[in-house]
Amino acid sequence: MFLHKNEKRNDIIFVSLFALVCIGLFFLPSGYEERLPEGSYFARGQVKSVDNSRVFQNVIVKIGEQDLEVELLEGPHKGKTITVSNQLTGKMEIDEVYKPGRDILVEYNIINGVPAAAFARGNYRLHLELFLVLLFVLMLVLLGGWTGLKAVFSFIFAVLMIWKVMIPLFLKGKDPIVTGLLVVVAMTAAICFLVGGLHYKGLVTFISTLLGLFLTCILAEIFTKYFRIHGAVRPYAENLLYSGFDYLNLTRIFIASVVLSCSGAVIDLAMDISVSMNEIIKKKPDIGLFEHIHSGMAVGRAAVGTMTTTLLLAYSGGYIALLMLSMGMGIPVMTMLNKNFVAAEIINTIVGSFGVVTVAPFTAITGGIIYRIGRKNP
Repeated sequence: MFLHKNEKRNDIIFVSLFALVCIGLFFLPSGYEERLPEGSYFARGQVKSVDNSRVFQNVIVKIGEQDLEVELLEGPHKGKTITVSNQLTGKMEIDEVYKPGRDILVEYNIINGVPAAAFARGNYRLHLELFLVLLFVLMLVLLGGWTGLKAVFSFIFAVLMIWKVMIPLFLKGKDPIVTGLLVVVAMTAAICFLVGGLHYKGLVTFISTLLGLFLTCILAEIFTKYFRIHGAVRPYAENLLYSGFDYLNLTRIFIASVVLSCSGAVIDLAMDISVSMNEIIKKKPDIGLFEHIHSGMAVGRAAVGTMTTTLLLAYSGGYIALLMLSMGMGIPVMTMLNKNFVAAEIINTIVGSFGVVTVAPFTAITGGIIYRIGRKNP
């Protein structure tokens, strides 16, 4: 065993401590809560009537402003009816047009003790999002049992580390690559030792994943430089500069995002190979070092082919509309591929795939050595 012969007890203690860490992260302030205007409230409301007199049709989009009469359904001002403004900018990916009977999220202020200056913040989806998350957790625990529960904690930890640690540090101007790598290392350790347990298979997964991710980071930095890609190719990146964060290095944030994007696939493949090698040595304790490594590579070769395609499909899925537009407008493939935002996705996909491909030999070699040491020192 990695830490103690009583693996189950150690596992329970480790998971309990990890739950406390997640609770601490949840209540950790980001430092940007004060940017919300003082006296702002958010509440669910139901649209009672709609005034579209200031809404204008511009070809296929609508611009202008909807005036809504909304009854607040929750919060300290529940039951009150207020006038809510819905600004339409002509961008279909942002705008939402409301009808009577719709539940929406309302942001409003208190003026002279009365709710006023209210704005619509989208159809109300929070209850459905919570239901979907709880359904996912339930299915994970029912199908995965104790391991599924540990996977839930690793998922929660990853979300909290990104939202409560990485993003605030990015906004404060900390080096994105260093910060991103430290956060990814922490998440990798959590996932590997929670799912793999305090066992050699967790250690093998952790070490080999780090090797794959560090290689990915180096390649991402090299090719981002020579492709002449700047971080503003990411959605909303330019908006950051106009929101008081003009000191941010968007290019280094882009590089950090490449590493973060592929980290899940790298961990997944490393865990598959590590667990397989652990099962092999349990069934055949006298297996030789090179035979064991060869077996790990055989598992890795089978998984690498599907995993790299998985990355391609995951990244390209968000660009279906762009691909359709390019083909529909007769834009040559070479022109499309030469666009900076397309080149950025090529870096994201191919460099990320380098991490996935190389983690197979990393895991096979690391596993062969560590499991051999573990066999000699049970």
